[in-house]
Amino acid sequence: MGADIRREDLEKWADYLVHHSLGGVEQGDVVMVKGEHVCWPLLSMLQDKIFAAGAIVDMNLVAPDNDRGKVWGASMARHGSLEQIEQVPEWQMQRYQAMNKYIEVLGAESPELFDNQPDELAMAVMRADEPTKMVRLLKRWVITLYPTQGFADMEEMSLDDYTDVLVSASTVDPKLLEAIEEPIHRAMTAAETIRLVTEHPQSGKRLELSMNIGGRIVEMCTGIRNFPDGEVFTSPDARTVEGEIFVDMPVFQGGTTIQGIHLRFEGGVIREYSAQKGGEALAKIIETDEGSHRLGEVALGMNSGIKKVLRHPLFVEKVGGTAHIAIGSSYAECYVEDPASAQGKSACDELHGKGILNRSAQHVDIVTDFREGGTGREVWLDETRLEIRDGIWVVA
Repeated sequence: MGADIRREDLEKWADYLVHHSLGGVEQGDVVMVKGEHVCWPLLSMLQDKIFAAGAIVDMNLVAPDNDRGKVWGASMARHGSLEQIEQVPEWQMQRYQAMNKYIEVLGAESPELFDNQPDELAMAVMRADEPTKMVRLLKRWVITLYPTQGFADMEEMSLDDYTDVLVSASTVDPKLLEAIEEPIHRAMTAAETIRLVTEHPQSGKRLELSMNIGGRIVEMCTGIRNFPDGEVFTSPDARTVEGEIFVDMPVFQGGTTIQGIHLRFEGGVIREYSAQKGGEALAKIIETDEGSHRLGEVALGMNSGIKKVLRHPLFVEKVGGTAHIAIGSSYAECYVEDPASAQGKSACDELHGKGILNRSAQHVDIVTDFREGGTGREVWLDETRLEIRDGIWVVA
């Protein structure tokens, strides 16, 4: 049995995705709408609205054993070979190049189908998928999360309760976040460095992770790329990441929950790592490629209205009073104004060559709770300590 969602809520949700997140659609647009069949009520509503606006829909239905519709699913990783993985059909890239806008509806019917894949081949699938991912990231895109029984089970919630959390958060006007995020956006834009201070729960040791964000473009997230939303993020100079961090909040990745992550960076590279839960999954992420040993993002969660902290990264990273970093790929738009232009691509290539901009098949957000009871202790922008007030970050 699927999620029970009122038609008027599906209408409002789809309207926000099409008109707010994508900036509207019109004749001449080709919009890829991607997701598993279990998400069909929202996929269908989106399809109807896009066709009604005069645009074309490329409905990309994802196999249940394929985590987020990569070029290959779990069957290839379990039964194929490295040689087979490299034989990605040309139409895969052509399909992504043909569309100019993209909506991905996350939600798995059976997430266990893509869990416990052989490490070497699973990493190879990630690398094979990277070219199409990079094409998608240069288009207008948005990702949302649809309630499924499989994901409700992961959260140890009933489907009805899980649906209520997701739908409530996904039918609130995202423009309300703009005024909330602007002061932090201004402060991060002016800062040269950001420092995250955490405490290891076993040893009580104070850990500090610092990085340079000077000159980077800082983004406010108000439902343009993630929906629901609520964060202020940038990508650091990947060479400058130094120190240690303890990440306490659970994150769901590739069918597995990872929690209690400890990382130590030296010279911008992860030199040591461990997890209290899901350690094998963490190792699979970090050992994917050279770039997955580096950092691609740092961000502050700014949404005080999420009813429950969920494991899924689309939600957990948005919670007000949290901070997250991303293992893996940087966001090109944090380095240049137009990364899709020839000039922008050239500048990004140069920054990547210098080690400032990081590239990887991975981009995995991991979140630390700085609210009472969490392992987060302090966040500093240069010499200014941030505070949590009314559930959001503010400049003291």
